[in-house]
Amino acid sequence: MASLNVGIIGLGTVGSGCAEILIKNRELVRAKAGVDIRIKKIADLDITRDRGLELKGIPLVTEAMDIIRDPDIQVVVELIGGTTKAREYAEEAITSGKHLVTANKALLAEAGVHLFELAQKANVCIGFEASVAGGIPIITAVKDGLCANYIQKLLAILNGTSNYILTQMQRHHKSYQDVVQEAVRLGFAEDPPTLDVNGTDVCHKLLILLALFYGKWFSMDEIYREGIQRITPQDLTFADEFGYRVKLLAIAKAQGEGLEARVHPVMIPKGHMLAGVEEAYNGIYIEGDFVGPTLFYGLGAGRRPTGSAVVSDLIAIARRLSSGQREFPYCLGSQPLNNLRIKPIEEISMPYYFRFQAQDKPGVLSKISGILAHYQISIASVIQKGRVLHGSVPIVMLTHEAKESAVKKAIKEIDTLDVVSDATVAIRVEGGEGAE
Repeated sequence: MASLNVGIIGLGTVGSGCAEILIKNRELVRAKAGVDIRIKKIADLDITRDRGLELKGIPLVTEAMDIIRDPDIQVVVELIGGTTKAREYAEEAITSGKHLVTANKALLAEAGVHLFELAQKANVCIGFEASVAGGIPIITAVKDGLCANYIQKLLAILNGTSNYILTQMQRHHKSYQDVVQEAVRLGFAEDPPTLDVNGTDVCHKLLILLALFYGKWFSMDEIYREGIQRITPQDLTFADEFGYRVKLLAIAKAQGEGLEARVHPVMIPKGHMLAGVEEAYNGIYIEGDFVGPTLFYGLGAGRRPTGSAVVSDLIAIARRLSSGQREFPYCLGSQPLNNLRIKPIEEISMPYYFRFQAQDKPGVLSKISGILAHYQISIASVIQKGRVLHGSVPIVMLTHEAKESAVKKAIKEIDTLDVVSDATVAIRVEGGEGAE
């Protein structure tokens, strides 16, 4: 094979990064792949805007199907995002016998089981390194490097926007709203950054990792999801006093046939490997039954890091084709590893952080602690700020391990008290796994 001809659909942030690498690092890519990886054609709705790239000699078209129908193109790179047109193009490319490379985590989370079945029937492969954690090669690490292990635990920061927001709130004591506005202005966040801050983006990525871990595609409806919108600088300050940092985490824990799989803000000890992952960086902590704890760190998004991941898939495909490989087995294995069931979050027990906004008068703490005791929630630590003349004060607690269902009932009852002036803030606490 003299060359691998590639068609790129989408010349946005990631598409531009992919094209830049293939053009500027052409000789390096050729040396690594063993063949010349050539951009045969690029499709985008806007083919006039300057991307700062030298695209001389590369045809630009506005119709994606011009790439899919081109008989000389062997690999279609889908980089438009979304789950409507992207799914249509992915299905067409696969059924046309072309290999597919995508960075589209939403597409894989929603239709991964279908697309991989199509690819198996068509005997083509799907490259998706760029779909999780940008420039961190986590897909290859899990699929190949850790494949001898049963994955027992995952704690992962998978959204740079949310991590940036929490970092700035922690450092500068700014409100969530102020930091979001600043992040949008600086280009770190979409306007509005809904899917980033409400946990949806992380949930898509978690579903892909779960499929690689356990050979089974779960659905979005099975994953508990909660965002960072209610976190305040006050909560971050109290967490710091208790010795913790707050992060938006993807969590998976396998125990027998039960699987915890959830996305929500978490307080983790300052000594944990992930506590120091700040700004727009991602961090992924994985424990395997034989390898033990591992940590992956790097930029989880952006033009160049994500473009790098896309090109790594192209190089992998080129190597397989140039070596004469003609069979492309299903990357998740032939069957699920076991009959794992995702446990409803109500069944899970863990420590909690509570912040109650209550009137500063005698007996309030005893009322709250009495309700917690009724639901068998044991208090580990309490911070109660000083008296004020008017208004309310925060009462902050850390609990011992408690069941989620009991916590929800207790909070519902506490929030009806006439001495409590605002909805209770609850943040789940993870233990010392990964602590130094």
